[in-house]
Amino acid sequence: MIRFLITYDIPRNAAAFDRHYREVHQPLTARLPGILSYTVNRTPRAVRGSGYHQVVEVTWPDWDAVERAFASLEGQAAAADMVNLDAPTRSCLYEVPEIPGRCEPARRAGTTSGCVDSGRPAMT
Repeated sequence: MIRFLITYDIPRNAAAFDRHYREVHQPLTARLPGILSYTVNRTPRAVRGSGYHQVVEVTWPDWDAVERAFASLEGQAAAADMVNLDAPTRSCLYEVPEIPGRCEPARRAGTTSGCVDSGRPAMT
């Protein structure tokens, strides 16, 4: 599974940011092809420093799915809309490997939710 983590710093106008994200950006990104999960956390707690206004995590099954999503019309529209969000961002993509044998019960149930290397279920 591939995770895309995006952190949004505190915007100058939180109400305007939230409105644009909810009404424009989130609907754009939710239509990215191949998404397994899309999680928006609007109440992240800082470990150090001033913290973030919002943290978003999007997951895909593999790198090919990520590349297809980013190259799609939906991906291009979401990327172009980033300039309309008045908050500096940081992002990264990373792979979360499965633990051998751990995911078989989930696959039999028709899902791969929770199949992560930490031994704890994925939070979606």
